Amino acid sequence: MTVRWDIFCTVVDNFGDIGVTWRLARQLVAEHRCAVRLWVDDLRAFERLCPAIDITLSEQWQEGVQVRHWPKDWLDTEAAEVVIAAFACQLPSAYMDAMAEREVTPLWMNLDYLSAEDWVIGCHGLPSVKYKHVQKYFFFPGFQAGTGGLLREEGLLERRRQFQQDDVAQRIFLQGLGVDRAADTRLISLFAYENTGLASWFDTMAAGPEAFHVLVPEGRVLADVRRWLGDEGVEVGAVHRRGALTVQVLPFIRQDQYDQLLWCCDFNAVRGEDSFVRAQWAARPMLWHIYQQEEDVHLEKLEAFLRLYTEGLCGPAEKAISGLWRAWNAGQDMTGHWKSVCEQRQELAEHAQAWCLEQASRADLATALVKFYRNWI
Repeated sequence: MTVRWDIFCTVVDNFGDIGVTWRLARQLVAEHRCAVRLWVDDLRAFERLCPAIDITLSEQWQEGVQVRHWPKDWLDTEAAEVVIAAFACQLPSAYMDAMAEREVTPLWMNLDYLSAEDWVIGCHGLPSVKYKHVQKYFFFPGFQAGTGGLLREEGLLERRRQFQQDDVAQRIFLQGLGVDRAADTRLISLFAYENTGLASWFDTMAAGPEAFHVLVPEGRVLADVRRWLGDEGVEVGAVHRRGALTVQVLPFIRQDQYDQLLWCCDFNAVRGEDSFVRAQWAARPMLWHIYQQEEDVHLEKLEAFLRLYTEGLCGPAEKAISGLWRAWNAGQDMTGHWKSVCEQRQELAEHAQAWCLEQASRADLATALVKFYRNWI
């Protein structure tokens, strides 16, 4: 029998939460034949990722997933066999009662934020709180054995490999976004939060000997781009050239298109969680802008990932990429760090591919969740 899954998502940071849960819901349906209801409290944010969404509907089907608007005034709903509270969101009290009233107790999991910190392995899969007799469990995505792994659809790496080897396919895709890639120009994607370090980075590229073309999908970093351009227009499609640097604003694009954008680029600057993972599957050098937390807790997570990610790099390459990440996340001057990264380009590119293959050797997150359920029953 088809197992029913309910996934609850509260949209906190624009697109990261819904981006992860939307990918997960689709994969559970397509690859594991689960019946999935995705409960979302903000359909407008969801619409940016899935333009087919009708934000006026309380219930609709998208790519095999039953999408439900999560209303403030909850209606009585039968609980599913598997319940996922994404990123520790609080379930409606009436739904929790419905879980407790089921004849067969459901599996209730908190799908937590991605982290490379050592303590995650010890907490993954452990019981959490109880509601009446319904036990909740921790489920942590991660980069090491003993965690839940990363979201990765079946065949993703092979599709990426074929695309990256097909110059014609890349050119057609970029032209569809209005991008004309000049010969001997290195492409960079930039999806980030506001960052005071951007001006020094752009200044360095503009004054350097190499040609760079930075593609900036609509997002929060555009305010900094506008300031660097001297309040010139940064509307979608705008192309600005200053020295060796070309800056182009792209429209907000669907997840599958964003994957292809990452695959086209030589270097990817990403933010949050969803784009962070997709950049790793792109197997290209990258720069992560981690979501800022109170008391700089996020910096501990940044350092934990860097310790894992830089294993095996030579000293200069490790120093270059770590310095760049730390400067970017502190909003500091990027000049020297970017020059060092460019000098270590070859090793960093080879390392990105090796890291991608290492992560792909483990079970993906959706498969791990399904296996956890089967073991639980």
